[in-house]
Amino acid sequence: MRAKLSTTFQSLKVRNYRLFTIGQLTKLIGVWMMFIAQDWLVLELSNDSATALGVVTALQFTPVLLLTLISGRLADRYDKRLLLVIANATWSVLALGMSVLVVTGAVRLWHVFAFAGLLGFANALETPVRQAFVSELVGGALLPNALSLSSATFNTARIAGPALAGVAIAAFDVGPVFMISAVSSLAPLFGLFMMRAAELHRAELLPIDQRDAARVVDGLRYVAHRPDLLLPMALMSVIGMVLFNFQLTLAALAKTVFNTSAASFGLFTTALATGALVGALASGGRRSRPSVYVVIGSAFAFATFGTLVGLAPTYWLVVAVLVPTGFFMIFFAQASNQRVQLGVDAAYRGRVMSLWVLVFLGTNPVGAPLIGWVAETYGAGVSIWLGGLISMVTAAVALAWQLRRSGGRLRLRLRPLPKVYVIHA
Repeated sequence: MRAKLSTTFQSLKVRNYRLFTIGQLTKLIGVWMMFIAQDWLVLELSNDSATALGVVTALQFTPVLLLTLISGRLADRYDKRLLLVIANATWSVLALGMSVLVVTGAVRLWHVFAFAGLLGFANALETPVRQAFVSELVGGALLPNALSLSSATFNTARIAGPALAGVAIAAFDVGPVFMISAVSSLAPLFGLFMMRAAELHRAELLPIDQRDAARVVDGLRYVAHRPDLLLPMALMSVIGMVLFNFQLTLAALAKTVFNTSAASFGLFTTALATGALVGALASGGRRSRPSVYVVIGSAFAFATFGTLVGLAPTYWLVVAVLVPTGFFMIFFAQASNQRVQLGVDAAYRGRVMSLWVLVFLGTNPVGAPLIGWVAETYGAGVSIWLGGLISMVTAAVALAWQLRRSGGRLRLRLRPLPKVYVIHA
């Protein structure tokens, strides 16, 4: 057990990565508290409109759709740590301004819309740079473990944040929650300033005389000629659009279907994040690039459990099914991320990861309003199970394409335990 734990958390032995992780965990707990408070605030200001929730989600991610490829180019040309300082400082200023509006009671629905859009701009700069910066913190040998721990950090915050937000909203209303989020967003800035620049792994950066030639279009061409990168990105673009909208759909499900309080809504998100944390830790011991069939299989499992969430007839059954849903959600996302990151040349990492962020988060401006409309028109449960069915079909198409491309065939073995495996001609 000691050896297993040592392997799972080995990246934390690196001082720079440890500072990075502490800062991210502190900020993300506050961010998830803010997301819960924001969703609850929108429902209160809009008379329980799921469409309004969809608009807020779309505004948060529209800048990602528009700007993330440019951010990837910046990550390949300039100091990633400096870019992260700028992005996090911008986020903190915006969060403080919004918290003042909420605490003073001056907030209106259009304020929330504007705030979501402005935070989206900071997120569009920060996310692809942060994804690419992990490799500089730990180097290539520890990169799979560091990616898994970063995912575990994210999902630890998803467990703690909604749970704390539910209690805080019930006790103090939404204003103090926004203020806590603003203060916690300062933590990554302290971590970035305390890092030792000499210990960063920057040997693989482009030479200075080549950085101006790092164009967005070259990154797109690079991915276009790499089918092993295209498949996980294509899977994520569809599944991310129709099934990763739990921030929107679970809020609508809790308030409009089960008529629960903010604390009960937080339990939905906590159950999802609990499974996601276990999924992140399960992939933490991976030392090599995951196969394409791991990506496709985890996508199919996630789609199956996501469908069951939408079909579950009772509150506690939803909570129970959300745990394996969260597990396979993050296992799929992490396997896809690792397959992309561990298969890309260092000179293109910023631009390729910006494209990954685009298909992962940038599809939300398209999917969120549509999912919100389906939830408001036909019910929140329908919006979830419909997204699950679309995701299952997408995973099946990806599997058929991969088998045809590789000449492989599926086989089922019943003994000693049932197992599906692939054989190649």
